[in-house]
Amino acid sequence: MKKPEILFDESHCDQCACGEGLDFSFTFAFQPIVDVANKTVYAYEALIRGPEGEGALSILGKVNKKNRYSFDQICRVKAVKLASRLGMKSRLSINFMPNAVYKAEYCIRTTLAAAKTYNFDTRKIIFELTESEDLTSVEHLVSIIEACQEMGFSTAIDDFGAGYSRYNIMMASPPDLLKLDMAIVRNIHQEPNKQAVVAGIITMMAQLGGKIVAEGVETAEEYFWLRSQGITLYQGYLFARPGFECLPEPHFPA
Repeated sequence: MKKPEILFDESHCDQCACGEGLDFSFTFAFQPIVDVANKTVYAYEALIRGPEGEGALSILGKVNKKNRYSFDQICRVKAVKLASRLGMKSRLSINFMPNAVYKAEYCIRTTLAAAKTYNFDTRKIIFELTESEDLTSVEHLVSIIEACQEMGFSTAIDDFGAGYSRYNIMMASPPDLLKLDMAIVRNIHQEPNKQAVVAGIITMMAQLGGKIVAEGVETAEEYFWLRSQGITLYQGYLFARPGFECLPEPHFPA
């Protein structure tokens, strides 16, 4: 298979950080994932934004088969560099595109090189893969998760429960984190069926040794129900909105 144009050694990190190879520019906003048990920031998720704060879709709409690999590599390097520049002390959660990773051991080393170049602890990097039915094969996804973990990165499945749940991944190689989709979280305090589903997910993750992040939490009622079930990690407007090229301080409900 043809080798990528952007290699994984440190000499290419500055090129990636500048977006070399793309005909459009982008940056990031950061939203905290909080640990309410000790009222700290567990991680910041890097969210794609345009250079003037434009929404993610304005950038993702420019990604195609020809530039997808470069975009994915550049994304992670730029996120690590900006996190380092902002003095991030917590974990950094980065989304990645499984279809852009043709060989995990090779492609993910770009991030390893970036972490070394910008002096960011690899043990504080989380790779998020989106849980959706258009993803590649389970075997490919498992290889990515295992390669990340072998290199010292943590892994997460994002949007779990959003129409197509990859329980086969959970059985083959469970991630460190599972992020509940906001559709499940919304008004969960009022919906017994959602509560039953979440109860099952909590039991599953407890037995697998992973943690749950409830994302998209917007109301105190949603938070208090989820908290009553023992969930301690949260992300959503109730705690903080994304901050453009900055690390917003979260609010903790009383």
